[in-house]
Amino acid sequence: MPLNKKNINWGILAPGHIAKKFAKDLLTIENAELYSVASRTLEKAEAFKNEYKGKVAYGSYEDLMKDPNVDAIYIANPHAFHKEYTIACLQHKKAVMCEKPLALNGEDVDLMLQTAKKENVLLMEALWTYFLPHYQFLLNFLKEGSFGKVTSMEADFGFQPVFDEKSRLFNKKLGGGSLLDIGIYPIFAALTILGKPEKIKASATFFETGADSSCKMLFEYPNNVKAELSSTLLEKTPTEAVIQCEKGTIKLHTQFHKPTKITFTDNNGNQTYKDFGVTTEGYSFETIHFNELLRENKKESPIMTHDFSRLLMQTMDKVKEQIGLQYS
Repeated sequence: MPLNKKNINWGILAPGHIAKKFAKDLLTIENAELYSVASRTLEKAEAFKNEYKGKVAYGSYEDLMKDPNVDAIYIANPHAFHKEYTIACLQHKKAVMCEKPLALNGEDVDLMLQTAKKENVLLMEALWTYFLPHYQFLLNFLKEGSFGKVTSMEADFGFQPVFDEKSRLFNKKLGGGSLLDIGIYPIFAALTILGKPEKIKASATFFETGADSSCKMLFEYPNNVKAELSSTLLEKTPTEAVIQCEKGTIKLHTQFHKPTKITFTDNNGNQTYKDFGVTTEGYSFETIHFNELLRENKKESPIMTHDFSRLLMQTMDKVKEQIGLQYS
C-alpha cells in the first residue's frame, strides 16, 4: 500500500466522554480505524470497542501500549494522568495524540516533549479547535489583513454542571477546575490571534474542593491592545469570541471552540455570514492531520507545534500563579 494511503490503527487509552466523540469521528475517516481500546476494566473496554467497531479490548493500559498492531494512541484520561501515560506510550514507541491540556504544568509539558524527542516519536496535543475549518479561516483572514490590525478581543466559556466532588471537573487531584478544562480555549484564542501577552492579570473563585470555579483574565499587549477572557463552571455563558479590528468586527458564534459560524461586520455595518458545513463532531480534522504526519514520518505538527504547547501551558502557569492555584 502506498505510504500516503497507509492504514492507521488507533488505540484509545481511557474510553470516556471525549473519547466517544473521537471514536465516532474516526469512523468517518478513510484509511484509519479504531483497532483497540484500553480501560481499567475489560468490561468497559469491550463495550466501547463493540459500539465503535474496534477489534481488540484491553483491561490494562500497558497491554495497549505493547500491542504491535497499534500505530497511534489517543490519550483521553483525566488531566492529572496525561504526563504519566503519554511518556509510557512514547517509551513504547507509540505515536501519541494527547487531549488538552497536555499536562498540569510547564515542567511536565517540557518532560513530555523532551521524551518525544528522545524517543523520536510523534507527539501532539489534541487541541481540536486549531484544526477546525472556521478557526483556520479566521486565522488566514486576520493574516490577510482586510480588516486591519486587531485592537481588542473577548472570549468566554461557561457552563454549569451539577456539582459532584468526585467528578473530574471538581476534583483538584484529577486536574479539575474551570481553567484547565475550559479556560484553555479562551487562552488558546488569545495566543493564536494576538500572541504572547506582555502582562497578565487574573482573578478566580474556588469550589470547596480547591478547584477553581471561575477565572477572569486580562491579557495586555503593546499599543493598548487587550484580551478579556473568562471561564466558569457556575453558569452558562455565550461561549463566543469577538474580535475588534481597525476596520470591523469578527464574531465566532457559540460555541466558538466547536465547529460554528462566523459573522464579519465592517465599520459601515455591512455583514457577511460564513457557515463551514462541518458534518462530523469536529474531531476528524485533528485526526486526519495527525494521520498524515504519521504517514510522512513527522515527529511534530507544524500547526500544534511543541513550542505552542509550551507557550500555552506557560501562560496557564502564569494565570495559576496569579490566582493562587497549585496542582500537586
